[in-house]
Amino acid sequence: MSALVGQPLPAFSLQDDQGTTVTAADLKGHWTVLYAYPKDSTPGCTTEACDFRDNLARVQSLGAQVYGLSRDSLKSHQNFIAKQSLPFRLLSDPDRTLLEPLGAFGKKMMYGKEVEGIIRSTFLIDPKGVIRHVWPKVSVKGHVQDVLDTLKKLKG
Repeated sequence: MSALVGQPLPAFSLQDDQGTTVTAADLKGHWTVLYAYPKDSTPGCTTEACDFRDNLARVQSLGAQVYGLSRDSLKSHQNFIAKQSLPFRLLSDPDRTLLEPLGAFGKKMMYGKEVEGIIRSTFLIDPKGVIRHVWPKVSVKGHVQDVLDTLKKLKG
């Protein structure tokens, strides 16, 4: 169990793919699935984004919204959204202002070498802005179904 569970989402102010500023306060009033991923248009990240895309109606039917979060630029996000027809917003966090407090940035193993970068993670935030579930070190396959199952359980 992550130490973040039960804590409010850290304050942040980031731009989405359209250049609109999004803050923690903007997420209140809905359940929010916030998933941090390493890089636009890479194989694992594309698979994960498309899985959220393909299951968005199911997520929304549970009263939740989806946001992706990476260090990519707005232009990169726009290209990724256009190429994959992503129907949700992608937040740009080049300075790691939200990634670091969420524990989604740090040392990880990549191709057998230790590197510093985004750790694929997902956070489920309730309508009051409180983190209710954390998936650290996400494995892409089956992840969206796990998010849906957990959301159903938490909403009871």
